[in-house]
Amino acid sequence: MSHNQETPGDSCSDRHRREESQHLAELGPEAMYEAAVRLCTVGEGPPEASVARIAETLADTRSRDCVMFAADLVSRLLPDGGMSPGEGDRLLRSVAAKLVRAQHLRDIEPLFAELPDEVSNPAVELRACLLGELALIGSGGGRRSLEAYADKLRELGHPLARLPRTRLDIEHRFAVRVRGLGSIKNAKQLRSRFPEAPSTDGGEVAGRGARDARDDGRANAAARPFLAGGWAREPEARFFALPSPLSLGDFGISFIKELSLRCLAGEGSRPGSALACVTTPDDVLNELFLASYLGGVNGQGQGGAYARLYAWESLYALMGLPTGVPLLEAVRRAADHRWLRFMAFTDWFHHDTSDLAFAVLDPTRTRVAVLAATDTDVHRDALG
Repeated sequence: MSHNQETPGDSCSDRHRREESQHLAELGPEAMYEAAVRLCTVGEGPPEASVARIAETLADTRSRDCVMFAADLVSRLLPDGGMSPGEGDRLLRSVAAKLVRAQHLRDIEPLFAELPDEVSNPAVELRACLLGELALIGSGGGRRSLEAYADKLRELGHPLARLPRTRLDIEHRFAVRVRGLGSIKNAKQLRSRFPEAPSTDGGEVAGRGARDARDDGRANAAARPFLAGGWAREPEARFFALPSPLSLGDFGISFIKELSLRCLAGEGSRPGSALACVTTPDDVLNELFLASYLGGVNGQGQGGAYARLYAWESLYALMGLPTGVPLLEAVRRAADHRWLRFMAFTDWFHHDTSDLAFAVLDPTRTRVAVLAATDTDVHRDALG
């Protein structure tokens, strides 16, 4: 299984979906829409999956009518059916991403003619996702109706409205694929891409003195990209306090190995030695974005708008920042932190589809955050 695929699944089901989409496209937009309406209103069998596929096919078919049909299906008809909240959210986000990828902005813009008066509405949620997707590709700026809608969402307190309407420089790697730079699965790959942080006796001593600083709310926010994306194992997010400032030179794998981390239990019992390398905030933010943008083996991609939100919420949690701190201020503060990627060879990590582990030292050098996640499509008896 590769995280270069946006939708996990076996090849047979993928082929079936492609064939079904091709068949739907041959019907024509109006026929597809009318078929979906009949499924929703007449009750010709369980409608949710079929209507969802029609909505996604319409969103992917370029024309102004397809934009309106797809938006109507996910905004008005499906919410009255039996689709679960999680599946409904995924569909809205998928349709928004497909619309922005496939359609002309001039055909999307009419969807923003009326301003919202609440946020708990599928039609409003779809438009919030559309604005989020447009921001990621640098489109829609200066369009009066879109700007007015975004301002109203901010006034109503929609979570996506806290994100800027343009991509920040620190987000430059979002959804950008570079040949040869896939998931890091072994020590050779990690060392080839990042400078190794030395292992020191001072780090080992300091690690033994670290105190667990449990914060469940902060841990949940840090882990959100992996939970939303459906990674195979529940991630580990932990926080520690030190009695005195840690020397930057001692912030390495010898320090991390002394922390009471589940992901490091049994270190040394398997071939391979744990190591840590110095990284940067943009690398961490990009990995957090990809975790829910692509989705794990037990889930599906969440779309760019929410993947961006979850990534920022996780980064804020790792730095211990209040949500009210502006994003550009968070970028400035991120530069004052020390960021590490680490890798270990324990039963917790799979070294299969994807393994991620970060440690963050705050500017006072007395607080450390750790986030680790692993994903695999190989079923094991005890995925804790």
